[in-house]
Amino acid sequence: MSQEQIPKTQLAAVSDDASGFEIREIPVVQANELEPGRALVKVLYSGVCHTDLHVIKDDWPVKAERPCIAGHEGAGIIVAINDPISKLKVGDKVGVKWIAHSCNQCEFCIAGDEPLCLEAKCSGINAQGSFMQYCPAYTSQLTPIPDNLDMAEAAPILCAGVTVYKALKNSRARAGQWIAIPGAGGGLGSLAVQYAKWMGLKVIAIDSGAEKKKYCEEIGAAAWVDFKESKDIVAAVKAATPDGLGPHAAIITSPQPEAYLIAMEYIRPRGTVVAVGLPPAGAYVKADVFFTVLNNKTLTSSYVGNRQDAIESLQIAADGHVKCRIQTVPFKALEKVYTQMAEGSLVGRAVLDLFA
Repeated sequence: MSQEQIPKTQLAAVSDDASGFEIREIPVVQANELEPGRALVKVLYSGVCHTDLHVIKDDWPVKAERPCIAGHEGAGIIVAINDPISKLKVGDKVGVKWIAHSCNQCEFCIAGDEPLCLEAKCSGINAQGSFMQYCPAYTSQLTPIPDNLDMAEAAPILCAGVTVYKALKNSRARAGQWIAIPGAGGGLGSLAVQYAKWMGLKVIAIDSGAEKKKYCEEIGAAAWVDFKESKDIVAAVKAATPDGLGPHAAIITSPQPEAYLIAMEYIRPRGTVVAVGLPPAGAYVKADVFFTVLNNKTLTSSYVGNRQDAIESLQIAADGHVKCRIQTVPFKALEKVYTQMAEGSLVGRAVLDLFA
């Protein structure tokens, strides 16, 4: 797209304060206005993550710079670029992620831990995100999208996919072992089930409702535990494994604090619990110190993935091993999507069509 074809205005979901957001018309950064190290991305689709709502509502200790534009699962096309050393070019399909920028020079970045970079910028916090039609993104963290991957399906992989893929790596679970996934029927958890299956793991899906049970079984879960119907969730999860010792690991994809309170109880000795889903501020993890030490259990965390994790997770999806169940909705339906999230009625992942 030439500079003349870039419009002067666009629609964006702008949040002025913690009361919410408004989809309104704002200016588009033009090609000659791009700062060095930036690319203008025409965002065709953007996945909707619960994180964006936490950012908008100021639920976390880290607060957004206002006005903020959230969104961090943006799949689009570069229409202008101001970075002479980047291999990216106009016309490339790229993804805008949660980590919007990193210095790529500090000890964390050099070690492949750029999410920990002290100069990192995050979409919606201190960088404008993908809930806008034309995003002036940093080239340092733009991720190429494989040509054979549908752009709408690629969008959720850019956060949900790469996040659970990295968490599964951090779980230390090996092929043939069991892994529990609380929140398995949701957008994050359903991808975790599929990546886990691709890795050769046997999944215990933990969620509630007949529709989510059916979905989890369709995408490869080996066992199902309904947390609303089970009188003793710990016992039910342990019983799902052939030897009754419980899973070797658990990936907590649910944002509910309750999911964290029992995970350390149902994993087997030398098992690992990976904290992923982020509840509102004030939630804590409890574990009996004596039995944690006695059984050599591990509590760790996983904070999204690095650039290589993003490339790998997209390629696994492009190869057909992971398919996100998406509901493509118009940009102006964003408020309705958040209502469904709050009610727990959203199955799979909602993806905004920014130009619908």
